[in-house]
Amino acid sequence: MNLKQFFFGLLFLLSIASFAQNNSKEVLFTINEKPYYTDEFSRIYKKNLDLVKDDTQKDLDQYLELFIGYKLKVNKAYKLGLQNNPQYQNELKSYRTQLAKNYFNDTKITQELIEEGYNRLQKEIKASHILILVDENAIPADTLKAYKKIEDIRKKAVAGENFDDLATQFSEDPSAKENKGDLGYFSAFRMVYPFENAAFSTSKGQVSKIIRTRFGYHILKINDVRDNRGEITVAHIMILNEKPEEAEKNSKNTINDIYKKIQQGEQFDALAKQFSEDKSSAAKGGVLNRFGSGQLSSQEFEDVAFSLTKPGEISKPFQSQFGWHIVKLIEKHPIKSLDEMKSELETKIGKDDRSKKITASLNEKLRKKYTYKTDKKQFSALSKLITNDFYESKWTLPANANDYKAPLLTINNKRIEGKTFLEFVDKQQKAASKTKPLSNLIEELYTKFQDEQLTAYYDENLENDFPDFANVMEEYRDGLLLFDLMEKEIWDRAKTDTIGLNKFYEAHKMEHLWKKRVEVTVASSTKLEMIKKAQALLKKNTEPQEVKDQLNLNNVVNVMTNSGVFEEGSDALPKTMKYDVGVSEVFKEGEYYFVTNVERILPESVKSLEECKGKMVNDYQQYLEQGWVADLKKEFTVKTNTTVFERVKQQLK
Repeated sequence: MNLKQFFFGLLFLLSIASFAQNNSKEVLFTINEKPYYTDEFSRIYKKNLDLVKDDTQKDLDQYLELFIGYKLKVNKAYKLGLQNNPQYQNELKSYRTQLAKNYFNDTKITQELIEEGYNRLQKEIKASHILILVDENAIPADTLKAYKKIEDIRKKAVAGENFDDLATQFSEDPSAKENKGDLGYFSAFRMVYPFENAAFSTSKGQVSKIIRTRFGYHILKINDVRDNRGEITVAHIMILNEKPEEAEKNSKNTINDIYKKIQQGEQFDALAKQFSEDKSSAAKGGVLNRFGSGQLSSQEFEDVAFSLTKPGEISKPFQSQFGWHIVKLIEKHPIKSLDEMKSELETKIGKDDRSKKITASLNEKLRKKYTYKTDKKQFSALSKLITNDFYESKWTLPANANDYKAPLLTINNKRIEGKTFLEFVDKQQKAASKTKPLSNLIEELYTKFQDEQLTAYYDENLENDFPDFANVMEEYRDGLLLFDLMEKEIWDRAKTDTIGLNKFYEAHKMEHLWKKRVEVTVASSTKLEMIKKAQALLKKNTEPQEVKDQLNLNNVVNVMTNSGVFEEGSDALPKTMKYDVGVSEVFKEGEYYFVTNVERILPESVKSLEECKGKMVNDYQQYLEQGWVADLKKEFTVKTNTTVFERVKQQLK
């Protein structure tokens, strides 16, 4: 998540949820005579009421101050002209495009497609296919020739001839010679929609009917069907990859030593806490958040994790691009529920051939929604300008195209001139439509043009037709400006104002302290005699690696060591260790015997600016913002209508 995404997640917790429009509104306050109304204040307050955790933000008087501060910053952004920044305008346009997608869906059809996709995702299909290539705009003779060819092949497959051999001999898929048409396992949304339909409607062991896709004609044979493997929870111990080669060898030796200790009966979670270098999971005994196929950055890790079958089962050490791992299966989870996957599935549908069903439904709805009319005389004149050169992509706009400015199509009160249709035809040559005769092609193009213009008109009027859309766009418009303003006035300044930051650090450094720290080597073993031997070696100033080399013999890990500088209370330190310089007495915690060699003790101390810079910069930003809002109240004239505010408070309570 980048900074801007995080910012908009927090900024008044603006969401795209729809809320009822409050038609009655009064002026709540003004900034330099610009009015701000009660309906906007009430709507945003209600939207955030159940989401904010800070009770001060639920207090209406406090919330009004926050809201006025927010609007002051937006006014400052406009005063500085940030709304004219091309990057801002492009980002606002991009956001509107994304938000508008929600209004182009047919809810009923979309829900049907979501349920169909979800039901199919329960299974994974292993199939082979045979392809005969033919362009989707091919002339009828070529299309018929390809169809006859695939029809003959299907007859042979249905009669019992070996499908792999048929694929090798006849398929025009370039990979068929090597893989015999085998596609492996796949589920919904992995193949083009017509192909997927055939796969999920053909029984195991059977050959499908002939399928037409944009690539050509296919048949497929279903070799296997299995359940989707769902999600999984595992714990792991990781030792990071290191360079050069000698250090990498040490990483491998360490993970092998840990694995031997597991085989000797030592607890996985205890070893994870003590030795795992994945700091995000070590304190939890190595437990990771549940995940499904493709959700991690390591295919090796996923494959090993999913190969485990019983809770408690532990893998052998293996290497990923991140390091060496040992994985323990905690729990397997079935595929997510429909509700959990709904948003994800809707996104997939929008990028899939399935979306054509939704588009067709929208076109039909818009034809009923709007009044539109074609000037037949104008259309006849324009049709005569389109020639057979279109089929070879050689047709060009007439030299006098600018003369055709008379309305060709009228949608409500919007007039679309003839030249616009000619420009549309010019662009459509890339699609290489082969529809004949030419008169049919022109009719086809004009129908497509009408649908495109109706959709454009619908898009242009979303703010007028849907108040909730207009509200969210207004909120995002202001929020985006505010982000740019905060970056300019506060965040960048806090990062670059070294003098101010140092001064702020000096005033607040006592709030940022190190706990007592210790530079130590910790040796551990489940065997008392071995830890005593480790103690004796440490007293002789033996290096930790040498201690392990001497005591871990005959492929048995008797002792593990961990060295570094740790804060008091760290999971890497035994809870009962004494913070005394030198080699300690042997002591026991749980199943383990320990001995420590403390090199030095670092007392509680103030962190340097570099050691706490991230937190200090954040605090400095908040300090600057508080002073900045006070300055804005002096720069702009704010007038609050207290009588109206009291009425709003009563309504909201």
